[in-house]
Amino acid sequence: MQQTVPTICRLCPAHCGVLATVVDGRLAEVRGDPDNPLFKGYTCPKGRALPELHNDPERLLHSQKRQPDGGYAAVPVSQAMDEIAAKLQALIATHGPRSVAIYTGTNGAPYPASAGSGSAFLRAIGSPMFFTPNTIDQPGKQIAAAAHGHWLGGDLEFESADSWLLVGLNPVISKSTGVPARNPAQKLKDAVLRGMKLIVVDPRRTETAKRAAIHIQPRPGEDPTILAGLLHVIIAEKLYDQAFVAEHVTGLEALAAQVADFTPDYVARRAEVPAAQLIEAARLFATYGERGGMVHLGTGPSFATHGNLAEYLALCLTTLCGRWPRAGEAVHRPNAMLPAYTAKAQAMGPYQGWGYGERLRVRGLTDAACGLPTAALADEILLDGEGQVRALVCIGSNPMAAWPDQRKTQRALEKLELLVTLDVTMSLTSRLADYVVATKMTLETPGMTQRSEMLKYYTSGIGFSAPYAQYSPRIVEPPAGSDLIEEWEVFHGLAKRLDRDLTLTVYYGFGAFMEAPPVQIPLGRNDAPTTEELFAKMCASARIPFEEVCRHPHGQVFEVDERVQPKDADCRERLDVGAAHMMDELAEVAAFDFVAERSDPDFPFRLIPRRANNFLNSTGLRAAKLHRGKMYNPTFMHPDDMAALDLQVGDRITLSSRHDRIPGVVEADASLRRGVVTTHHCFGGLVDEDDRFMEQGGNVGRLVANDAEYDPITGIPRMGNVPVQVTLGWP
Repeated sequence: MQQTVPTICRLCPAHCGVLATVVDGRLAEVRGDPDNPLFKGYTCPKGRALPELHNDPERLLHSQKRQPDGGYAAVPVSQAMDEIAAKLQALIATHGPRSVAIYTGTNGAPYPASAGSGSAFLRAIGSPMFFTPNTIDQPGKQIAAAAHGHWLGGDLEFESADSWLLVGLNPVISKSTGVPARNPAQKLKDAVLRGMKLIVVDPRRTETAKRAAIHIQPRPGEDPTILAGLLHVIIAEKLYDQAFVAEHVTGLEALAAQVADFTPDYVARRAEVPAAQLIEAARLFATYGERGGMVHLGTGPSFATHGNLAEYLALCLTTLCGRWPRAGEAVHRPNAMLPAYTAKAQAMGPYQGWGYGERLRVRGLTDAACGLPTAALADEILLDGEGQVRALVCIGSNPMAAWPDQRKTQRALEKLELLVTLDVTMSLTSRLADYVVATKMTLETPGMTQRSEMLKYYTSGIGFSAPYAQYSPRIVEPPAGSDLIEEWEVFHGLAKRLDRDLTLTVYYGFGAFMEAPPVQIPLGRNDAPTTEELFAKMCASARIPFEEVCRHPHGQVFEVDERVQPKDADCRERLDVGAAHMMDELAEVAAFDFVAERSDPDFPFRLIPRRANNFLNSTGLRAAKLHRGKMYNPTFMHPDDMAALDLQVGDRITLSSRHDRIPGVVEADASLRRGVVTTHHCFGGLVDEDDRFMEQGGNVGRLVANDAEYDPITGIPRMGNVPVQVTLGWP
């Protein structure tokens, strides 16, 4: 029996439309779907490796329970939930609901009801301790938006823009923000061929930077400096959109005063880039073509210090140049599986983005528009006393691979009284868990594109740039003899055992910005909905009815003609480019002694992050089709830096920071500027497994202290531009 059917790859946020071939009930092949109207046959190596992931011989087919000797034994999922619920009940009774926390990771995203059901479970027991990877990735996007405000007309379309600016972002590989994720390499190539002028700021000549008209290749960590320098030129030469600023913007005088010292010569000296190149980039971005584009930042600026400020200055640059849709223009993202809304050519002013809600017990951190600070969760576990986190449930996540300060993370996870993972393999974190609940994989569950469409609320420049939607039924059954469960069913089952009802809430925005009222779905302890029924309720207020989406198995770009409406007559709100907190932080950047910071001879290199085309965080690392015999993460260096240290390609090295060290294998990469090293994150084993480096790699998070250099709002530590030393050999 062989059947090929359209479905959705859900390994990353792109949600490509693909064709899946099933032979005798087993997933045999995944390839691009040429009949998908948006993706048109495109898929990436990760998507094409779905059969290997589904059929992995090490995949968990039964839930696991830790035994007294530290090993694991299979346990029926119903029994696992009985025992987990009893342990949670005892912890809540003794230590209160705050003792229970949930961390949901990137691998929870393929399952639209997973994170929401986990959040609903915490609300049902009264715990506020819900954490996501956002606050150890790019939390500055939401913080900056709160300080700046939102443009209610949406964002601009990449395909029609004459210029575009990307900072520390490589969408050709990451397939996320900045360039449409549906074949971003081709989209970028097409844009340049039609005349778009791309500006890229990146210490590495990335796959994206190779298409740039101007590639500024600075020292790492100087993104705010460069953005302030671009603003300096645009303001000094009056290249900004004066009419737009006069009607919709406040704070220009404060911003102008703060960027006054960021002259091209100062920026050139500090970031080590040509002053003339900075001036050329500013003039090009502000004046080139008839329809200028937007500014987008990636993980690089966020991982370095001052990620909030960098994101804010990017918004200021976008706003000063008037790069927002105007009345009468087509709405770029009019929604399909999200509610219809009225886009308006007006501002929603700034709002409180931090300093509210739950207050953590460490470092004065609070809830914020980006969520609770995940980097502090290990401390919340380790710090004894009232409010201590004693139980953690991980949804599609792998803290041991992803969190900063890996040694501390392992101590924290080992200290928990209850660690539960919802996983498909025995990941690093699952190897420390008390219970590993074995869950179904993507194509064994129904899928829809609503979650991917919602990414527009995360930041501009991401999500579907058309009213596109797709629904996929289950493609394959779970393996014969398995005992698997969907993630949302775990929380519903736990709630039932604790005699609680859930309310699943679907939000259409973040912080104070809500495009439409939330949908609330009662999920009583005795209810037994199917996932398909739950999806239909989650789409109850969608512009395109759920049933209509289901009628288009290859996905559909629906006909929606929405126009940005004029500004309300009584609207007085403005976008703020001079927010006091951000101006104070920019003054701190200006006063920073960057010469002294770079003068430590023991740590002459700077480590920056690097995305991989074949892996998404720790997903796919064990798949032979993806790792191709190289199961570790190389340390990439400029060939001249290697020669100066007498290193050869393939040499084993020690990569050391002021905090810790990890093993590595060096490879040459001439695309890097000298003095910069880079490697992929989310590799490595447990802290005592460095001898297995060649089969697991090294964990970059171990080089980072989570409580030394950190953002006071989001808690994200310095995870990029990390001072490091490279030495030959591994002890």
